[in-house]
Amino acid sequence: MQLSGAQILLECLKKEGVTHIFGYPGGAVLPIYDAIFDCKEIEHVLVRHEQGAAHMADGYARSSGKVGVCLATSGPGATNLVTGIATAYMDSIPIVAITGQVRTSAIGKDAFQEADITGITMPITKHNFLVKRVEDLAEAIAEAFYIARTGRPGPTLVDIPLDVSKAVTEFDPDDYPRLVSIPSYKPIGPHARVPEMQLRKAAQLIAEAERPVLYVGGGAVASGAQAEVTALAEKTNILVTTTLMGKGAIDETHPLCIGMLGMHGTAYANHAVNNADLLIAIGARFDDRVTGNVDKFAVGARIIHIDIDPAEIGKVKTPDVPIVGDVKTVLTELLRHVKPRPWSAWNDTIMQWKKMFPLVYPNDGKLYAEYIIEQINVLFDYDAIMTTDVGQHQMWAAQYFKCRRPRQWITSGGLGTMGFGLPAAIGAQFANPNKRVVCLSGDGSFQMCNQELMTATVYRLPIITVVVNNKSLGMVRQWQEMFYDERYSAVDLEASPDLVKLAEAYGGVGMRVTQKEELLPALEKAKAVTDRPVVIDCVIPTSENVYPMIPSGQSIEEMMLRKDLEQLKASVHADSEDWSFSEEDRVLSQYIEVAKTVQSDDKES
Repeated sequence: MQLSGAQILLECLKKEGVTHIFGYPGGAVLPIYDAIFDCKEIEHVLVRHEQGAAHMADGYARSSGKVGVCLATSGPGATNLVTGIATAYMDSIPIVAITGQVRTSAIGKDAFQEADITGITMPITKHNFLVKRVEDLAEAIAEAFYIARTGRPGPTLVDIPLDVSKAVTEFDPDDYPRLVSIPSYKPIGPHARVPEMQLRKAAQLIAEAERPVLYVGGGAVASGAQAEVTALAEKTNILVTTTLMGKGAIDETHPLCIGMLGMHGTAYANHAVNNADLLIAIGARFDDRVTGNVDKFAVGARIIHIDIDPAEIGKVKTPDVPIVGDVKTVLTELLRHVKPRPWSAWNDTIMQWKKMFPLVYPNDGKLYAEYIIEQINVLFDYDAIMTTDVGQHQMWAAQYFKCRRPRQWITSGGLGTMGFGLPAAIGAQFANPNKRVVCLSGDGSFQMCNQELMTATVYRLPIITVVVNNKSLGMVRQWQEMFYDERYSAVDLEASPDLVKLAEAYGGVGMRVTQKEELLPALEKAKAVTDRPVVIDCVIPTSENVYPMIPSGQSIEEMMLRKDLEQLKASVHADSEDWSFSEEDRVLSQYIEVAKTVQSDDKES
């Protein structure tokens, strides 16, 4: 049948299973929007800024595991996608960005709203395409989706000139490429064979290790390997620490999980890694926020490194046993080789560190971010999807928000993009209409993309945005306090809009919380709202800092703890010998006793 390029594009998207496009129209994509008018199978979500479209596609992809799609016009429309594309690229998120372009005859002539978007995005996409013939469009779309979702996932971009989207050619949707083969791109898939020798070497190191630690990153989430990570931890009784992107790779209420490591990770996780004799890195890339000073990171540990991207192997730390492959596949095979290990004295040592360096905050009647996050956990029964922006609130959430499953935690890790949280929450809500989505933001980050509240209102999305408002750019202020002699430069946000009125102006519900006792009623009221967005402005002390903290480029030797840590520990429980800070610790103690009993029975038999 005779179809225009715009119609072919939509037929291709339907073949790829696309149900939502996040976009903003303009001159160079008018033919595409005209075709969208007649398309009933795909819902177009009209954003209020193209950056929001990219972040929505990103949030959609992170929360669903599917490829997210965004659409923008040429020139400024396309360049407004750049931050969102870079955000997805840094965190290996599969999105396809579709952009309009000036007519092919005008390319390179500085035409109105012309930008070399393929050149601009070359460093931040896995691959991009400038389609100059309508006959090549279907193949470009098929390859874009294939590249985005295979191997190490990531964004791709397809740039479609105006005359290509208007041109007509013969096209049968049934001829859309089902199998894509690109000679120069041979990604490792889930069915690739895992080298037997490497598996045996890894199993031998695990058997010999006295102080092993599992270090799990976002690759485990991308691979859907929570069950395998958990099974490996349970079979070997090895404690698990995750990266910021790896949250949810194991149930964080599991007794074998010791939380996040790195700059603002738990002190006990960092001590565990620093003293380990074997580090099993699973889908992690030894990021600088994890390692700090690489020369002092896990210096006494042998390393098993499992990753789907061969470029990551040895890039930062040289492994003793490198295994290139899909995490889920590799762990499935590795589980057949490893032997059960008993609960160890090493694990007891880490548990003692957990008691010595717990995550605590004051219980003095004031409202603190940590308390806010804990109450969100409880109110939504640990089932809400949480998105965050970037800053202090993000790190508090990483410490205190407990993920029970993968794809429950959505944050900008690599690029650290302020303004990410709200549009990502919108994308996640479209992908998960039956889940509650909570965006945790800061008063600085929230003002970056708050116009997307209108998008949430129009589509009746019950997203709850909790703004941790310390009236400053909190993380910058913290660094200025610690490393710049309290010379606070350009961090005061006292002059900000009334967020309650702002929410109401966009058609949502606005609330303000200034006292601890006001929080739970506000959250319960927000939970009851099911047809519009809610913003809760939570005012906390400006002077609060995130601890622990390992200064950038330093090692655990320079780790900074709360100055009032000992005082807070004593105030939590009068008996400092046997107190525990949470239900998690109580469950852990029971787990240890059961494990020791089983080992004792095994020895007797």
